[in-house]
Amino acid sequence: MALRERFGRPLRLGVVGGGPDSWIGRMHRGAAEMDGWFRVVAGVFSSDPARSRAAGIALGLDPSRSYGDMAAMLDAERRRDDAIDAVAIMTPNDTHHAYAAAALDAGLDVICDKPVTHDFAQARDLVERTRKHGRIFAIAHGYSAYPMTRHARQLVLEDAIGPVRLVQVEYLQNSLATRVEDGPLTSRLGWVLDPQRSGQALVMSAIGCHAQHLASFVCGARIARVAADVGTLRPGRKVIDHVSALLEFDGGARGTFTVTQAAAGGENDIRLRVYGEKGQLDWSHRESSYLRLAMQGEPVRTIGRGDPFLPPEIAGLGRTPRGHPEGLREAFGNLYAEVAQERMARELGEPVPEFPYPRIEDGAHTMAFIEACLASQASGRWVEVARG
Repeated sequence: MALRERFGRPLRLGVVGGGPDSWIGRMHRGAAEMDGWFRVVAGVFSSDPARSRAAGIALGLDPSRSYGDMAAMLDAERRRDDAIDAVAIMTPNDTHHAYAAAALDAGLDVICDKPVTHDFAQARDLVERTRKHGRIFAIAHGYSAYPMTRHARQLVLEDAIGPVRLVQVEYLQNSLATRVEDGPLTSRLGWVLDPQRSGQALVMSAIGCHAQHLASFVCGARIARVAADVGTLRPGRKVIDHVSALLEFDGGARGTFTVTQAAAGGENDIRLRVYGEKGQLDWSHRESSYLRLAMQGEPVRTIGRGDPFLPPEIAGLGRTPRGHPEGLREAFGNLYAEVAQERMARELGEPVPEFPYPRIEDGAHTMAFIEACLASQASGRWVEVARG
């Protein structure tokens, strides 16, 4: 709070995508403003200019800052004394690269929904642009910003469970458990079910990227090589709805990875287990406020968000006492708060905090991982994950 007082105002955010009826739009806007670090002041909310301007007004924005397209917003905002400081992108997958590149070239920081790009080459381009312009680029992998996934990472880095030997991650969902492609298609389903727009592998663009990032984030290592089974659980489907893989991480730890959108009855079931030489960490999205620590030969401990012994940097990620539910919106809020604090510290010339929010380099690794999974399926072999 002292940093924000020294800065003198909240950061001004322009939103691209996520209109009034979009759940992810509500998630981003609410998270950005949750702790007062950002204020949404401008936006583009539809590919149709008239609908976009109407949506901005419906959300309470100044009509003059409810824009018809991205180019108009960037052009108008750069001429304002109270111009936006950053953009948040939550548009169809095939537009992420172009919008992010335009924002970076305009000198703006970026918070982008996943997948960050269509492929590894586009992700590398954004890495280079981010570094060239000296900007901040965060990716909305909210699961890595829960207090208990952050604490799991901290315990691994502190060697509490010993060197990591095995990582198991899964994300099971039911959104494609039925043949939705045979029914009436909404505008969203239209692009989601188009491989040219949704990404090289739909399930990886939708949820697999989250699972991969969470595993790498908590165990503190990138994936070095992969042997993958890529395909569909629903016969005749044209988009990929399932990936299972064997993993090898930098440092030699092994892993298993399973993601699908065609698991009937699955409700965003995310689970991560990390096994070290001395013990195990177990986190489930169904009980996101708790982390189980099982040391070899000792009783299992359940650590909860809000426990008094937690380090201040972990405790500070929660907003309510132990036992009161918090969820994905608060985790997104943590990402936005960290981006804002870094930006403010930079502008004030103060030491920049080292926050572990997901960055564009992490997004590039995810895209390389997806391409390695596809190459492994095609070759029937282990494939190394590209670097850079």
